Amino acid sequence: MKYGESVFDILYLLFALVVGVWLLCRRRDGVGRLMGAAALVLGAGDAFHLVPRVLGYWLPGDYTFWLGAGKLVTSLTMTVFYVLLYHVNCRQYAPHRLLKGCTAAVYALAAARFLLCALPQNEWFTNQSSVLWGTLRNLPFAALGVLVAVLFFRRRRQYAPFARVWLYVTLSFAFYLPVAVGASLAPMLGMLMLPKTVCYMLLLGAFCRAAGQPGEERP
Repeated sequence: MKYGESVFDILYLLFALVVGVWLLCRRRDGVGRLMGAAALVLGAGDAFHLVPRVLGYWLPGDYTFWLGAGKLVTSLTMTVFYVLLYHVNCRQYAPHRLLKGCTAAVYALAAARFLLCALPQNEWFTNQSSVLWGTLRNLPFAALGVLVAVLFFRRRRQYAPFARVWLYVTLSFAFYLPVAVGASLAPMLGMLMLPKTVCYMLLLGAFCRAAGQPGEERP
């Protein structure tokens, strides 16, 4: 298991970071910059958790603190990723205006997620989490994911590269939430993080397809 997971994690991180840099170089308009930033946030944030995990397979030592700290950082950067993904939607489909109600909801949910993640009851640095706090801190995150998925679903026929973004977001949450809430009780649920990561790679693939389109946002 350690061989396959280590290779997969390293390839995923390299893929996310390379795609982020490539997007910033390839498409320099507002949508391109947002996609590139989102990819870099995704890869850099996940590295805080995945690198200690891979090191733990191969090098002796106690990585409890670093794994817990990495989960905290990843929880925050994933929230930023979805805020950026929301703005990708806005810039692609309505570049001259923000959806005021949606924007307020996005930032309120992100703020609630940050606040809940910051509370000491999460016990991040022991790399343990109760089902209660795993549920509480993921409620606003799940709501944020639903909002973003719905927005992309409504526009799925208007821009081919983003046609399945709503599906990738939905599936990523379907795989992630059981792990975030119940992995402390059933560690085997952690295996769901692999298909969740595949969903993110597919989402980055959608960004790459969009990078081949004209560089101006749609009116």
